[in-house]
Amino acid sequence: MDVSQAIAKMTFDRFSSQRAPQQGSGGRPEADATPTAWWLGLLLLALIVYFSGLGGQYVPTNGDELVYAHIARLTAASGDWLPLASELNNMRNTKPPVLFWQAIMATDWGSNWQLFALRLPSVVYTLIIAGAVAACVKKITCSLRSGLLAACLYLAFFSTFRYGRPYLTSAPETFWLDLPLFALLWWSVQPAPAPMAQDNSPSMTSTPSATILAFRPSQPLGLSFWLATGLAFGLGAAYKSFALIAPAAATLWCAVLLSSAQVGWPILVQTSFRATLSTLIGLGFFALWFALDPDPSAVWKEFVVGENVGKMSDKQGYWHEAIYGGGSSLWAQLLAYVENAGLLAWVVLGLASLGARITLASFRRGQKIKDWVASLPAHLLILLAWLAVWLVVFSIPSQRSARYVIPAMPALAMLIALYWSHISRRWFFASQALVAIALLVLGRIAWVAHDLGIATTGELGLVMTLAGGAATVLAVGIFKPLQTRFCTVSACLLVYGVFNAVVSPLDGPQGRYDALTQTKLRQLSAKGSAQLAVPSNFNAQYERFQFVLPGHKLAHFDFDLMLKGDASTQTLQSLLKARDAVIWVQVNPDDTQAPCLPRCKVLASRWVVKERHRRGEITGANLWWPHRWLFNREWLLVRE
Repeated sequence: MDVSQAIAKMTFDRFSSQRAPQQGSGGRPEADATPTAWWLGLLLLALIVYFSGLGGQYVPTNGDELVYAHIARLTAASGDWLPLASELNNMRNTKPPVLFWQAIMATDWGSNWQLFALRLPSVVYTLIIAGAVAACVKKITCSLRSGLLAACLYLAFFSTFRYGRPYLTSAPETFWLDLPLFALLWWSVQPAPAPMAQDNSPSMTSTPSATILAFRPSQPLGLSFWLATGLAFGLGAAYKSFALIAPAAATLWCAVLLSSAQVGWPILVQTSFRATLSTLIGLGFFALWFALDPDPSAVWKEFVVGENVGKMSDKQGYWHEAIYGGGSSLWAQLLAYVENAGLLAWVVLGLASLGARITLASFRRGQKIKDWVASLPAHLLILLAWLAVWLVVFSIPSQRSARYVIPAMPALAMLIALYWSHISRRWFFASQALVAIALLVLGRIAWVAHDLGIATTGELGLVMTLAGGAATVLAVGIFKPLQTRFCTVSACLLVYGVFNAVVSPLDGPQGRYDALTQTKLRQLSAKGSAQLAVPSNFNAQYERFQFVLPGHKLAHFDFDLMLKGDASTQTLQSLLKARDAVIWVQVNPDDTQAPCLPRCKVLASRWVVKERHRRGEITGANLWWPHRWLFNREWLLVRE
């Protein structure tokens, strides 16, 4: 029996009813005979997937990445660390400076202005977090296999893939804010030899004895721990916001108290005092921004008031937003962890179902809450507090989003790994269905891209090979019960690989402007730097052309001006007169040429992905035809 299975079994048996559930019901563990080497191989696959296409235009992200890139580029160009620079009104101090200093150092003060260089630190942070997840689970279970499993789970979450690679703040802030909790987990688990319970179920092997853990530390954490915690909080806040110190400190406070051997007033007061000390140190570190910035009043106005306090109010009213706010409602926020898990959403629901049954079984026997909490192992209490506090805190602001609880996703990965074999196989089958749908959609997009001439036959073949491999893995998971769980995570990571392969042709000749076009564009101006009008439909979206057509002066115009029929043609003519060149995007999928022809000249064109859709653009009728809603032509136009 794997030690991690044994620990989960002991916890379940302690709180389950005396009548054991049926095999496969999510109660007693189901067999999972995946060798450790397979999980190591899957982790290596995850590393390849995460680095593949890292410098591409279409990695999963959100539009804010380009806002941050814009500020970082202009700050680097200024030659000063502070103040931050921006051409956007009231968006100069949208994030603390450490994020932008990271970009400045990664790109050598902008001399290597590439998306790969900007994103590389994020991936490094993400992989370090995955390593911490693996190390903590290995310490808890004494099993390398379980540690590797937990790391693969963390990397398989869609929130990790989406926010753990781009030039965003999720990975750095998650590392620094979670570092004290990782340390607490590591310190709270002390190995001790003890007999292992026998189990005669056919899905588990019998082991006479093994190593289990003494979970309750008897000594409080030293002052040095809390001082280091304050520094970690400060660094995490310096990447994102001082407001994040609140959930981080509250989580640590709860975790320390719940995992203590005895909780009395002395421990409560001491822990509260030291957590407050860490909080003040973190806030003091963050406050250095005000001391170092030449314009602290702008920092207060733009960041503190605009970026943070503004999220506590809503024009429609707080309770209206909380109840009827759709994706920003309290009800949607309760499913934040499920949403962040992506293709593994059903596995998370299976874990929640298992936890609910264990808890209810304990209460049915009349066990008091205090006794129930006291009997739980410390590592479990730490993980539960980690998940609960982050969710509660970020259910309070009027602006809610699943991405706000991303710093708690490592705890979710560890919890799933610890109860891996107790989550019923049917939950993994449900997640496999999501994976199959994703493969079908991606395969169809790749096929249409090939028909449009975006992807070569070889590139389509790569997509189909990867998709076929993922489909084979799914089939093995269905017909080989011992491999169902492993195959689910494997197929999920393969989907990310398929996605990378689908969008990679758009970073090739069909999605870029070649060197000849770049030369012609520079020749339009005596200064060698053309005045280029580019569309933008979101904050700083025009910044993407700094990576596509570098070295030119960009003047952006509203994307919606291209949607106004005959008026759009007049707008285009005006832009052509005022600028050396204009970027114009195909609006109607039936348009085959630029609307200004023959009164203009097409210097070059490329294929782009439409990133923001209006309501009604994607329907059931056109879903199977991605060229109607996903791919657009972009023309680089000059005066005739």
